[in-house]
Amino acid sequence: MAGYVVVGAQWGDEGKGKVVDLLGTHMDMVVRFQGGNNAGHTLVVNGKKTVLHLLPSGIMNEKADCIIGPGVVVNPFVLLSEIDTLEKEGHSCSNVKISDRAHLLMPYHIRLDELMEQRAGAGKIGTTKNGIGPCYADKYTRIGIRVCDLKDWDVFQEKLKSVLELKNEEITKIYGGEPFDYDEMVKQFDEIRPRIVPMICDAVDKVNKALDSGKKVLFEGAQANMLDINYGTYPYVTSSSPTSAGVCVGAGVSPFKLGRVFGVAKAYSTRVGEGPYPTEQINAVGDELREKGFEYGATTGRPRRTGWLDLPVLKQAVRLNGLTDLAITKIDILSGFDSIPVCTGYEIDGKVYDTIPASLKDYGKAKPVYVNLPGWQEDISHVEKWEDLPENCRSYIKYIEDYTGVKACLVSVNPDRTGSIILKDLL
Repeated sequence: MAGYVVVGAQWGDEGKGKVVDLLGTHMDMVVRFQGGNNAGHTLVVNGKKTVLHLLPSGIMNEKADCIIGPGVVVNPFVLLSEIDTLEKEGHSCSNVKISDRAHLLMPYHIRLDELMEQRAGAGKIGTTKNGIGPCYADKYTRIGIRVCDLKDWDVFQEKLKSVLELKNEEITKIYGGEPFDYDEMVKQFDEIRPRIVPMICDAVDKVNKALDSGKKVLFEGAQANMLDINYGTYPYVTSSSPTSAGVCVGAGVSPFKLGRVFGVAKAYSTRVGEGPYPTEQINAVGDELREKGFEYGATTGRPRRTGWLDLPVLKQAVRLNGLTDLAITKIDILSGFDSIPVCTGYEIDGKVYDTIPASLKDYGKAKPVYVNLPGWQEDISHVEKWEDLPENCRSYIKYIEDYTGVKACLVSVNPDRTGSIILKDLL
């Protein structure tokens, strides 16, 4: 099969961008299938750091078509800003196409996201406040404006007029916010329309024809398994499905066209936003992991919550996504610990479980059951071969493989594109 999938196996920020960039150099097409600019995928090529929010992480391969799929919510102003930034740095973005079925993320979605989080107070979700949830909500209440509507200017203006009336009423009467001016918003979109319309395509047809002709197509997810709308720690989740199953609805392809599914997992764990997190270390260890791993959000700059590796989380990712491979990142950050705890289950009301409970009340009181693995002291950030890793480091990776039942295909020892030890053929 020519379809490859990269998904996050934890709470996000696992290093998916690096893995997509690494694989993307061999791909004919890279497709984002869900999420929006709440994602922050960091690439480091030859020491230069690039953070992408909407553009597929395969953008550095100018020979690959980069598709923003039907399941993505697109803030066109953010998209054009990213394109401008990359082109100023000498990268061509002529290979970027946007699905005509993708939904437009509008300015009122961002304002509503901010107002809802503000009103929720202590009960806030901890969103990026980029309007992702409100945009998906409009999609499913069938009042969304789609990318294809930009091609017919009369249709766009008619839809905007109808929806903006509803949104202004919600903003002012429920949240006490400032309304939007219709004419001003029309003007804003009219100015960018000439740049967006040439990028619009029938992405479903384009992607399927590529697959059917035997081309290599990589599907890139944003966020991660534990933030899935169905299987994550609801309601502290994203508004779409970042799983391999999400590829089928978010890109419009059959599951039979998907071959390998790469689950990206950090060697420890992190989380951004609210919600239960059993292995979190709110102590000096957590601070050390944060500083050594530079655990700050690529989108928001927020400090990430940090903790030890949670293996039941990885096992759920294997089950739900059908992972064929694990890509283990940031193993170098664990150098210097004498002993490294890994969570193998949860004690809840006197019983031990190795699955994720649906109830937040249960998950919130889960006590991690740890196995302590021997650590290593060596700096491994420049190691290039598996056999040159410390024995305890190799044993740590082997423990993960044995628990999950999935072999690692690569181990990342530094952020650069070249900083990965490849353990088996990726293609």
